[in-house]
Amino acid sequence: MPLSKDEVARVALLARLELTDEMAEKMAGQLGGVLDYIAKLGELDTDSVEPMSHPGSLTNVFREDEPGTSLGPDAALGNAPERHEDFFRVPRVID
Repeated sequence: MPLSKDEVARVALLARLELTDEMAEKMAGQLGGVLDYIAKLGELDTDSVEPMSHPGSLTNVFREDEPGTSLGPDAALGNAPERHEDFFRVPRVID
């Protein structure tokens, strides 16, 4: 499916690309080749192919989310530069 220089110029404008005439001619051939390949793929019978979201098999590599013991206030605030009771003390940022 050959593209004209005007069609390539329109795509370049939409993509905010500046193309010289020489580049536009080269792109017309390359984009035409891509469109030909897509048209060729469209001719394939895919009725028996199950749709997939990813070409490879994905498995969850994370551990199970199980509740565990929490840190106590002393352990959580042990390295805090300043603390007020069971909270971090930070500089005031709003008047």
